[in-house]
Amino acid sequence: MEEKQIREALNAHWHASAAGDINAEHDIYDDGVICDYPQSGERIMGRSNLQALRSHHPGKPSGFKVKRIVGQGDVWITEYTINYQGQSAYTVSIMEFNNGKVVHETQYFADAFEAPAWRSQWVKRMD
Repeated sequence: MEEKQIREALNAHWHASAAGDINAEHDIYDDGVICDYPQSGERIMGRSNLQALRSHHPGKPSGFKVKRIVGQGDVWITEYTINYQGQSAYTVSIMEFNNGKVVHETQYFADAFEAPAWRSQWVKRMD
């Protein structure tokens, strides 16, 4: 699959995710996809299980913003934020493609935290 096609597929996926279109969101995945959540130790096996899990989330996302997408060949990384009930989760998704579909995804989630004052002289605040 060409990088342009992968980028288009990723943009469509993230747009559908932000819009809450659960069917279009999962078009990018192979039927046998594996999705790992390392922080909770969970592995979701198969597109139907992944879609079911996401469609039953009790705190449906209220906001979604892609910061950047980088990748080459079959491995692509997206940095984004998801808002759940007023809280932002900073998220990184690593997607591995095979024959135009995602066959493995690993997602990392992190909560925001207050920057400590002691390092303020060396940093610039980000938006």
